[in-house]
Amino acid sequence: MTTDADPVPGGRPGEPRRAAALAADLSARDVRGIVLAYVDTAGVGRVKTIPTARLEAAVSRGVGMSPVFDTFLAHDRVVTTDVLGSPDGDLRLYPDLDQLVVLAGQPGWAWAPVDRITQEGGRHPGCSRTFLRRVVADAAERHGLAFKAAIEIEWSLGLDSAPAGEFVPAVSGPAYGAIRQVEMSDYGADLLAACAAQGLDVDQLHPEYAPGQFEISVGARDPVAAADRSVLVRQTVRAVARRHGLRVSFAPAVSGEGVGNGGHLHLSCWRDGVNLHAGGGRRYGMTAEAESFAAGVLARLPALTAVTAPSPASYLRLRPSQWAGVFTGWGRETREAALRMVTGTAGRHEQDANMEVKPVDLAANPYLALGCVIAAGLDGVTAGRALPDEITGDPARYGPDEAAALGVRRLPRSLPEAVEEFRADPVLRSALGPVLADAVTAVRLGEAADVDGLGPDRIAAAYRWTY
Repeated sequence: MTTDADPVPGGRPGEPRRAAALAADLSARDVRGIVLAYVDTAGVGRVKTIPTARLEAAVSRGVGMSPVFDTFLAHDRVVTTDVLGSPDGDLRLYPDLDQLVVLAGQPGWAWAPVDRITQEGGRHPGCSRTFLRRVVADAAERHGLAFKAAIEIEWSLGLDSAPAGEFVPAVSGPAYGAIRQVEMSDYGADLLAACAAQGLDVDQLHPEYAPGQFEISVGARDPVAAADRSVLVRQTVRAVARRHGLRVSFAPAVSGEGVGNGGHLHLSCWRDGVNLHAGGGRRYGMTAEAESFAAGVLARLPALTAVTAPSPASYLRLRPSQWAGVFTGWGRETREAALRMVTGTAGRHEQDANMEVKPVDLAANPYLALGCVIAAGLDGVTAGRALPDEITGDPARYGPDEAAALGVRRLPRSLPEAVEEFRADPVLRSALGPVLADAVTAVRLGEAADVDGLGPDRIAAAYRWTY
């Protein structure tokens, strides 16, 4: 399926002229270069940059980039599939002008996400942004559904002056504590100013649980824009931190023990402007379709972890009783459930009700994560899947019989276990297509092989500054 938003050689009608005007405006504002950004299969942000004057050419002809990055690991070793991993060939990066933004945290630069197409103008089957857009378009065509999504961003703030290989928190004080907010007051204010200048509507910015940890939440958008925003927010968090002499880690775990960094995914289904998670006749106001959507996601969570928790370090975070949602189960405002139903406060149900998918971290490619979660939910809608009984409290307390009765099972404890679940899941593999599905498998197994035999501390150290 193609959409009107897909790039085409020569640019979509009117785009080259628009790009030329944008380039002139950016140059007048002293913007010298443009970051062209995408996320690879391993969850690593990759970029090429162009002088501002080359924007029209980029929109018309694209910018070259090897397809080999589809099978790069987080530490740049290359694995292969039957069609990916070769040094041969080229792709073209096409910037999305609708999402181009001047970077307040990096004076002199602008930023835009890209789609990747072949030199012949065809859709590249390994492009995760194109994949997500296709899933969203298919949902609209087959089910009349649209979505609003947002991704929470947690990060650990460290001292740039720390000894090599170590993480030293840049701030002290208790979890959610006022001490941290005061100590990072200037940094936080500059971060909020940068987000505002870039058109990012921030809902919250606050200290989090782990040492040196913070979280920022931005407003919901359509899934593609939400994934773009996730990448842009991280670019901004890191850039502002560098200007304050600080270092940022979005890794799932910065140490072998303790609470890690999450990237919880919030998602709601809509039809004709109506939120299907509110005002319905099912539990907590959900409609039958919203329940079936949630049931589809819940049923495929073990396989989804290969996409939403894609790093060996992810499984240092996915531990019971740490609010990471490591057991299949759902509940209203239950923070140990893998699916948390958020109903919103009185008077805001119709706007705010959504479901939160908790076993997600920021090693995940946000386009793959959102696309696969939506594909799982749509399968639940198609099948009319029923949502099981709600859980309350911490599911780690359940005995085997009670857990079985509620359909509660532990999510994979390691990346290889997650890959086995993913390989056995026809819905996710079909949604991704064989090229992208095989890339996911190859990259995950490559990451697992690279840390085979390492203990938790060494795994955390290996990925601490990768994401």
